[in-house]
Amino acid sequence: MSLSVSIASQSENLISVHQPLTLGLGSVTALAPMQDVTDICFMNVIAEYGCPDYFFTEYFRVHESSRLDKPILRSITENTTGKPIFAQMIGESIPDLVRIAKLLSDYPVAGIDLNMGCPAPRIYRKNVGGGLLRDPDKIDRILGELRANVAGRLTVKMRIGFEDTSEFDRVLSLIDKHNIDLLSLHGRTVKEAYHGAVHYDAIAQAVARLRCPVLANGNVSSAATAMSVLSQTQAAGVMIGRSAIRNPWIFRQIWEALSGAEITVVTLEQVREYIDRLYRMPTAQAVPEKSRISHLKMYLNYIGQSVDAEGGFLREMRRAKNEVELFDICDRYLLTHPQGVFSPEPYPGIFARPKCED
Repeated sequence: MSLSVSIASQSENLISVHQPLTLGLGSVTALAPMQDVTDICFMNVIAEYGCPDYFFTEYFRVHESSRLDKPILRSITENTTGKPIFAQMIGESIPDLVRIAKLLSDYPVAGIDLNMGCPAPRIYRKNVGGGLLRDPDKIDRILGELRANVAGRLTVKMRIGFEDTSEFDRVLSLIDKHNIDLLSLHGRTVKEAYHGAVHYDAIAQAVARLRCPVLANGNVSSAATAMSVLSQTQAAGVMIGRSAIRNPWIFRQIWEALSGAEITVVTLEQVREYIDRLYRMPTAQAVPEKSRISHLKMYLNYIGQSVDAEGGFLREMRRAKNEVELFDICDRYLLTHPQGVFSPEPYPGIFARPKCED
């Protein structure tokens, strides 16, 4: 099944897995699946600032006794963003991957996505996620069975290798062999995690070789970076994870860049309002204050990269012990000069502490 992207129609209606997609003019954007981040609440927040063309769920864990995770399923059944969503699975048990894929196909999803890229050691040590890249023969069997049993779109998110790229070419051949409809490709190996340069040349290699569209993923940190990555790789679009946490306006800004429009300038005051939205998310309200603060700090860890060049916001935020302290810090850094510009790129040398895939 060919996957294509009709830019005009995507903003109007959700698509079902059985509707055709045709690759239209222009590039597409997708929010990367990030475990414990990209739930229905965060999707709704992102939608307020400018939706991507596609969403992907957090991964459904697949094993012998697995069932559909109800909180993750809400991202599908309660999706009111007006944008399609792909259901992502992670696992290595072929009968159970087929079983869960069939269950998910009964819901209004744009397709079924297989995670072959998660770099978390606790994941790849189980030979799932990025761990599958060590075993192309297993990938061949998994994709073959899924392709035979999934009537709609079957997509893959992966990295360019496990420790190196020695198996990259073979895995790409399997993507073509099994008629995968879309590949989201992070341009680092599993062992590189988030460190070092992204190998955009490898993404360009995949674009040139594969029949299916490829989304470039990894360090797409701004509209300007997205334009550069698209030019370097000739990818069909970009998938963005951590940078969308930092800057939820990024998808709108990319479309402005693609259309030649003036890029939205985000002010510190607007960022303060975004933080309030994150704090008011239903998932945050259902837990004690200490847990709410910890949950919010997960987001602030990324937001803080663009607040001040000295990193003062991040240092103080991380030491805050309660709501009063935390919001006082937010107010001092973001509302003292409310019309100050929120940097479109992370300031040099200011780092988050990544715990999620992008």
